[in-house]
Amino acid sequence: MRDMADLANLADEIGDDGGSFLIPSPVDAAPMCVIASFGLGWDHVSVSRRNRCPNWPEMEHVKRLFFRPGEVAMQLHVPAEQHINLHPNTLHIWRPNDGREIPLPPPFMV
Repeated sequence: MRDMADLANLADEIGDDGGSFLIPSPVDAAPMCVIASFGLGWDHVSVSRRNRCPNWPEMEHVKRLFFRPGEVAMQLHVPAEQHINLHPNTLHIWRPNDGREIPLPPPFMV
């Protein structure tokens, strides 16, 4: 598990295998466990807190650390029968990395 200082070398070091990081929350500085992975057409980042789910400012912070400014990424709400819950306080960010674009609603609706 690496700390925040290691993110500076993320692009050069992480490769196709991903990595795990302890990142201080921008809300209360408590550690967030972040796991990044790349493969099968997707970039994926999971964000966990020990005693609660990450909130919007924390997820936005992680998104900005692991994705470029112009990239669109998403959290998904899949059908209940597809839920896999390995940790109750984890949220995920996804982005296709195989050239597919995430469709967006018109800006006035966001």
